[in-house]
Amino acid sequence: MVTGNVDFSTLAVQIGDGEGAAVLKYGMFIQNIVDFLIVALCIFFMLKGINKLNRKKEEEPEPEAPAEPSEEVKLLTEIRDALKK
Repeated sequence: MVTGNVDFSTLAVQIGDGEGAAVLKYGMFIQNIVDFLIVALCIFFMLKGINKLNRKKEEEPEPEAPAEPSEEVKLLTEIRDALKK
């Protein structure tokens, strides 16, 4: 669909005349390159999209841990625990 159904695989050059002529089929090579580029481009965009989604997850702020209590609170907690005993 991307190339408009163009098929390069039939392109060839005949070197020499008669039965002993060599045929260089360069169309298959061009077709394979075009197919490879299309597949590589699709994979590239898929990976780029996946990486973008992963970055969004990393950017979300994590819930902050509660701050450590002040020295006064620690001291009062120790006094309370001592009184309970």
